[in-house]
Amino acid sequence: MGKMRAAHAVKLKTIVCKEIEIPHVTDNRVLVKTKLSSICGSDLHVVNMGYTAYASDFPLPYGAPGHEGVGEIVESRSPDFSEGESVLTVPNIYSSKTFADYQVIEPRYLVKLPSNGNANKLMMAQQLATVEYSCKHIDSIEGKTVAVIGQGSAGLFHDFILKRYGAEKIIAIEPIDHRRNISKDFGADVTIDFTGQKATDAILDMTHGAGVDIAIEAVGSAETLNQAMSICKPQGRVQSFGLPTTLKPIPFDWNTFFSKRLTINSNFGSQDEQDLVSVKKSIDLINKNDIDMDKILSHKFSIEEIQDAFDFAERRTDGMVKITITF
Repeated sequence: MGKMRAAHAVKLKTIVCKEIEIPHVTDNRVLVKTKLSSICGSDLHVVNMGYTAYASDFPLPYGAPGHEGVGEIVESRSPDFSEGESVLTVPNIYSSKTFADYQVIEPRYLVKLPSNGNANKLMMAQQLATVEYSCKHIDSIEGKTVAVIGQGSAGLFHDFILKRYGAEKIIAIEPIDHRRNISKDFGADVTIDFTGQKATDAILDMTHGAGVDIAIEAVGSAETLNQAMSICKPQGRVQSFGLPTTLKPIPFDWNTFFSKRLTINSNFGSQDEQDLVSVKKSIDLINKNDIDMDKILSHKFSIEEIQDAFDFAERRTDGMVKITITF
């Protein structure tokens, strides 16, 4: 079928662009030509920190761990999709291959895009949908005080969705200036510009020692997961959103969890939601310009520059929020 470019994470902190054969389509699968993809914070955890979650360690499959992408169907063996249709690809972590010119994907991980939409902005519906999925599984948000730890794109999307669900007060924790500075545009009411114990003390102070009703962990570290528990009030809720940095067990503040009678939920597997309802809702929100993606989409790199893109994303400088990969 010819050749294509594909990212290849060959070892820890090393991802290169290689030329390989275009994959063949099998029954009930679709071949998508990738137009755009983007780097998720979880991709950094996979490539730079070793959270592979695959059947084997490095090297990872070609195109992995990319899972946010838009493209055009060039061959379909599914009755639900036709050649020429524009689609959002939302593969789960085990079939993530959007860092390639072409990908073979199951139809259940595809959603058709509106013909009048902006492809770059609509690509963000994948991550926005994971946040929507996360928030709608929280029992009650209306009238609550919520802390969001981390203001990368996932944290900013939480600000936006939480406010739409009626959160009374959103406290955003973020030490990086440019991310913290735009958080109020997405729904944050108060921002904290430091981390660790100082941030915990600040939240306890502004809540008169009570803590928050809900804490969103949108970083993916042992420190921030335990911090989320420490800033929650008794019988509060922790939503674990950030992908861990390691497959190994991490330190867990069991005493705080136990004595406060906390509830902790994870967001894993949102791409397997029945009928991808959250994805379709997110596409609609973006296409109606209900959310400003211009402040999220900050930089572009070509697929040939994939290593440079990952290095730049890791530094989090120069106003970087979300990197688009072009093909």
